[in-house]
Amino acid sequence: MTDDLPYPMSSRPGEERPSLPEPPSGQDLVQRFRRWLAWGIALAVLLYVGFSVWVGVSEVSDALRRFAWLYYIPAVLLTLLNYALRFWKWHYLLGRLGVKIPWREDAQIFGSGLAMVLSPGKVGELLKPWLVRERTGAPMAQTIPALITERLTDGIAALVLAAISVGTYAGDQASYVFVPIALTVGGLIVLSSRTLSMGILRGMGRLPLVDRVASRLIEMYTAMRICVAPVPLVVTVLVSMVAWGGECVGYWCVLKGFGASPSLDVATFLYAFATVTGGASPGGLGIADGVLVELPKRLVEGLDPGSALASALLIRLATLWLGVVIGAVALLGVGKLAPASRPVS
Repeated sequence: MTDDLPYPMSSRPGEERPSLPEPPSGQDLVQRFRRWLAWGIALAVLLYVGFSVWVGVSEVSDALRRFAWLYYIPAVLLTLLNYALRFWKWHYLLGRLGVKIPWREDAQIFGSGLAMVLSPGKVGELLKPWLVRERTGAPMAQTIPALITERLTDGIAALVLAAISVGTYAGDQASYVFVPIALTVGGLIVLSSRTLSMGILRGMGRLPLVDRVASRLIEMYTAMRICVAPVPLVVTVLVSMVAWGGECVGYWCVLKGFGASPSLDVATFLYAFATVTGGASPGGLGIADGVLVELPKRLVEGLDPGSALASALLIRLATLWLGVVIGAVALLGVGKLAPASRPVS
């Protein structure tokens, strides 16, 4: 792939540019986030109360009382490292696309996106390219590929970390890892062929409704090629490996805090596999939590059921819910970052 492909920043004189759907206002997003947060907290509470009743409330309470809280400090710090590296990756991709935005403003934009992990299908993360457009005027068709690539490389990193040991620890579940890997590789191959991709886009452009945004899809494809060119793809995947590897080490620390004796290899597999399997649900709620409760009981020596549930609760607080809190704080400033005068593009 090449990263010097020009993308159409404007239409011909007198030609009306088709617009992407306009995202809701900052105030509407705050209201929606509150609803998503309420549902997310309710689901999480029900989930862990149900698990606690099933395992035994007293066993979970005893496990939390025995937990060596000094082990929790590196888990939280490694999660913050994960967020910092992912922010760097997002800012780097914007730079590759020629979008210049101050680090401090971009950090608030990225932080607000952390709250949107609770949105259905994570579509709320479109808040990030929308805010970038409000601050810089860069069309969303240009910056949405940065968001896609950021999340894609997160997924690739988690898949690679899980694939390293899935045959050893969960061979019967290997399809959950290798099928997405195959689909990802196939998608990147299609993206690398301009002829094939343009043929698909032209075919889609003949469909009703799609024809109205066909030029935008081509613009997005061109920007996507810049983001997944060999150099930025390798750089962002390596950064993602470090970021998500850090959270795996954080989970290992939590398990050690309960007096268990996990190898770093098994802790990495468990956390990465839970992340992969939970990718389809908002914040991994229900699915990732279930994996982190059930699978460690089979694979981690010295981990009783109460400690397995308590370790899942603590690592999710240190990762998912810490991010939601950071995102909620950043979201409070969305109105200041998004002046209403910016034209739709």
